[in-house]
Amino acid sequence: MDHDHPSPAFALDRRRALTLFRTGIAFSALSACGAGVAEARSFPVELSEAQWRQKLTRAEFYVLRQEGTERAYSSPLDKENRKGLFACAGCGNKLYASRTKFDSGTGWPSFWAAVPGAVGTARDRKLGYARTEVHCGDCGGHLGHIFDDGPKPTGKRHCINGVAMDFLPA
Repeated sequence: MDHDHPSPAFALDRRRALTLFRTGIAFSALSACGAGVAEARSFPVELSEAQWRQKLTRAEFYVLRQEGTERAYSSPLDKENRKGLFACAGCGNKLYASRTKFDSGTGWPSFWAAVPGAVGTARDRKLGYARTEVHCGDCGGHLGHIFDDGPKPTGKRHCINGVAMDFLPA
């Protein structure tokens, strides 16, 4: 067999493998286009992009409006233990009560439940697999994600970007 000129059967198998590989890449790229706040939805608080940019800090805009993530352990709200409420930094909607906060050890403020009716969820596939994205129910701002590894009574962990919230002491 001439190694410089592979057999037609080898070339066909190689061509099939490359096609499958390219198809897999395309599928992964399409899967990463997740459902999020960008879907056509309306919220009680709606501002233009320019208005949001004027109202929010650069970090708040990145997380709330561009679905970004702050660096772990960067928010002082991760260690906030006083009684009070955590509100959306974008619109002031009261999102989480301090009694539902717990230390998850992840570096982000974590809660086992939101204030009833305060948040909404969407499917997020940006990392190539399904996650539950959580957003403010009033302005649609991205807050973080919900995971199934939290404490009782819900078993949920709302892993929230601290920069997306303000703390209101009781």
